[in-house]
Amino acid sequence: MASPQTNATVEHNPAGGEHAEPSAFGFNAGGWVALAMLFVFAILLMKKVPGAIGTALDRKIDAIRGQLAEAENLRKEAEALKAEYAAKAAAAETEAATMVERARHEAKALIEKARKDADSLVERRGRMAEEKIAAEERAAVQQLRSAAADAATRAAARLIAERVDAKADSALVDKAIKELGR
Repeated sequence: MASPQTNATVEHNPAGGEHAEPSAFGFNAGGWVALAMLFVFAILLMKKVPGAIGTALDRKIDAIRGQLAEAENLRKEAEALKAEYAAKAAAAETEAATMVERARHEAKALIEKARKDADSLVERRGRMAEEKIAAEERAAVQQLRSAAADAATRAAARLIAERVDAKADSALVDKAIKELGR
């Protein structure tokens, strides 16, 4: 049996023998590791490492919050731009529809005006043609009358020449002179 002041403890080895584990001041290897860990933690606490870690983490959290706020602002700006462009697109679509409708009305008005102008032109040309035909008819009638008068004059002159002799001629001249004297 081992005395309390020895530096080794006896362990039973399952392979069949006893094995001595080293120890110092009553601590084995696991005790010394635990003691070293407590010593490191004590130094860390004395140097205020947890506070420094907390401060660093707080700064990192603030930076992340700032980035999130910036991202939120960017998202809001993007939504505002999207809404603005959607409104502009809707306004442009409405304006385009208005322009198309105005163009249709103008086209209808132009077609109606062209139709009226064509009808007016046809009517005016018809009147001009009728007036030209009437003028041609008057000219033809005048020509026929003139030709008939010339033919009648020649026929009368021939008849007179055939039927009237110098004696009848002097009687006609005398009769015409008497009528002028009255």
